[in-house]
Order: sequence, then C-alpha cells, then structure tokens
Amino acid sequence: MRTLIDIQDGLIEDLLKETKSNTKKEAVTIAIKTYLNLKKRERLAAMIGNYNFAYDQEELERMRSDE
Repeated sequence: MRTLIDIQDGLIEDLLKETKSNTKKEAVTIAIKTYLNLKKRERLAAMIGNYNFAYDQEELERMRSDE
C-alpha cells in the first residue's frame, strides 16, 4: 500500500541509524513490526495470572503424587 506521510527529519534520521536500514521504507517497516510485536507481548503479559487452568494447588499436588 502506498502512503504519503510527513515524518520529522530528526526522527527518521534516528530511525535509519537505529535500524541500520538503507532506505526509509525499510526503517519504517521495521519500526511498525517492532511496535506491533511489542503490543502483542504486552497483551500476553497482561494475561499472566488471569488464566484458569481448572486445577488448584491441591489437585496438582495429588496428580504429582499419583505418578
């Protein structure tokens, strides 16, 4: 998809250096992918401790002792 955006010169220069990209397109693509991965990780991290495995500590201990 072709998109025209206005990005501050300093930001794009810093992005090019940080990503070690040869082109602005490559640098912006890397930045977008990195941002999306970060957001996915944040959503996964927010789920920690919120999942019900349907077993409590006693049931897990009982299952281990049955082995």
